[in-house]
Amino acid sequence: MANKAIVGEKVGMTQVWDEDNRVLPVTVLRIRPNRVVQVKTTERDGYTALQVTVGRKEATKLTRPEAGHFAAGGVDAGERLVELRLDDVDGYEVGQEITVESLADQGRVDVTAVSKGKGFAGVMKRHGFKGQRASHGAHKVHRKPGAVGQCATPSRIFRGKRMPGRLGNQKTTTLNLEVVQADPDRELLLVRGSVPGPRGATVLIRDAVKGAR
Repeated sequence: MANKAIVGEKVGMTQVWDEDNRVLPVTVLRIRPNRVVQVKTTERDGYTALQVTVGRKEATKLTRPEAGHFAAGGVDAGERLVELRLDDVDGYEVGQEITVESLADQGRVDVTAVSKGKGFAGVMKRHGFKGQRASHGAHKVHRKPGAVGQCATPSRIFRGKRMPGRLGNQKTTTLNLEVVQADPDRELLLVRGSVPGPRGATVLIRDAVKGAR
């Protein structure tokens, strides 16, 4: 798990120049203040976590359980509830706001989001197969996986065999992304490289659990 975490939104990619005048590809993440709705502890819940919300939502659009949950903590209703698993929740309290400034001193972070869905894909695109030969003896099978079954024993396909299927649209984490810039005034965080998900995707940012190499 992590010591710090926050919920943000993917804005898109751009590029900046570093001190040596080199171009750095960066992903822009918008991080609005996260309001703590509930603090979960090991004694009461069996694990440590923070339940946070972002943005504002009209009271008329809330269900009764949602309205009661926000009212119990005395926190303004947000667009959604997200749970952040942390090693230690000491120092956090209900109603507290977590901003992008909490990650300003982090050298590297891990970013988790739901990746782009690419639909049904073949083995070359999905798993990186090189395909079959494009010469004599190969007839209209150039992008196919080849033989996937067994002979009489055990005469079945083993579970986990890499085959065509749905690609993307799953929870994905990119590790050890360098924090290029944190701008609390504009609520922006710039990380080097790409992060999963389309523009507007909800992303979870935490301090890197594996650290820099």
